[in-house]
Amino acid sequence: MGTIQTQKEIRFIRQFVSSFRFWHEPFGANTLSDKLLFTPGPLTTSATVKAAMRRDLGSRDHEFIAIVREIRAELLALGEVAAPEYEAVLMQGSGTFGMEAVIASVTPPAGKWLLIVNGAYGRRMGQITAVHRLPTRSLTFPENDVPDLAQIEATLRADPAISHVGVVHCETTSGVVNPVAAIGELARRYAKVYFVDAMSSFGGIPLDVAAAQIDYLVSSANKCIEGAPGFSFVLARRAALLATEGYARSLSLDLLAQWRGLEKDGQFRFTPPTHALLAFRQALRELAEEGGVHGRYARYQANHQTLVSGMRALGLREFVPAAKQGPIITSFYYPDHPSFDFERFYTLLNARGFVIYPGKVSAADCFRIGSIGRIFPADVTNLLAAIREALAIMEVPHD
Repeated sequence: MGTIQTQKEIRFIRQFVSSFRFWHEPFGANTLSDKLLFTPGPLTTSATVKAAMRRDLGSRDHEFIAIVREIRAELLALGEVAAPEYEAVLMQGSGTFGMEAVIASVTPPAGKWLLIVNGAYGRRMGQITAVHRLPTRSLTFPENDVPDLAQIEATLRADPAISHVGVVHCETTSGVVNPVAAIGELARRYAKVYFVDAMSSFGGIPLDVAAAQIDYLVSSANKCIEGAPGFSFVLARRAALLATEGYARSLSLDLLAQWRGLEKDGQFRFTPPTHALLAFRQALRELAEEGGVHGRYARYQANHQTLVSGMRALGLREFVPAAKQGPIITSFYYPDHPSFDFERFYTLLNARGFVIYPGKVSAADCFRIGSIGRIFPADVTNLLAAIREALAIMEVPHD
């Protein structure tokens, strides 16, 4: 991405190639060849999570079936719920596969969705409902603001045809965290099925799924739990799931059928991502050793606070107001200077071993920096030093 243009940039890159970087982490060090991923996922993982994938295990092996059972129970515990009120359903594929599994499996023939949208991932829900030709109404809010609860309630009151409500918890377009418990209370009051995309928050931000009135929650292995990509998972209220008999619009993404298969004999209906599941079990153990969701949340907050204070010192501003910003990912405005070019900026940081993310908001020129994954405040400090040097090379004022 971009072109190296100056001798100063060449020296910058050579400095990285010849340097040795070490990280201190509780569960094993990263290898020298790994770049640090300051992204919304996939993320930097521990050496022990990666090592867990270095074995083969048959999908019908008794050990593997026991691992799947253990994972499902631990996922419920992370959401502060348990069987039989809730069930955990594992689904091959990315988080979007899990989202589509829910939307395509739980909507009755006469159902209608209300989608609460303040970013690209809320809009993605709308893409899914459109593909499946499901009646949908969207309430759209600014990408750096939270939804208006009064407007949501007025819509629910005025449109009794709405059967399902969907929202993103942490909208990774910008980093804003939506008030899912308050929206859940409205969904319960008006007797709607409530779906939360918690892709970038589950395991990293404490959430009592039942208290938030959530019927279906989706997340992914390679986000805050710090596993490897390969599957998503759904926490489903069992009564709501059982009521969806005959609703599925897909064979492979049939959520009820997937749950029944797992309940019957512990088997996935189709080939499971065995290696990713082995990594995920290790990631769950490391999450517990860190103090569970609350312990991980504290580290992510420390990463975020280090990042924001350092970026402000460099003259860079956040897109989302602090009161509405979560610790998962942060969008920053481009520096207001003609010498700044994101592609060149990205290339300089990448060459130094740090990977950030382009912006996704439609209202402003931004880039994004994640605070999640197996990274620590010291890593953020090193990133900030690289950002300072990159800005200096680009001759962008930064103090």
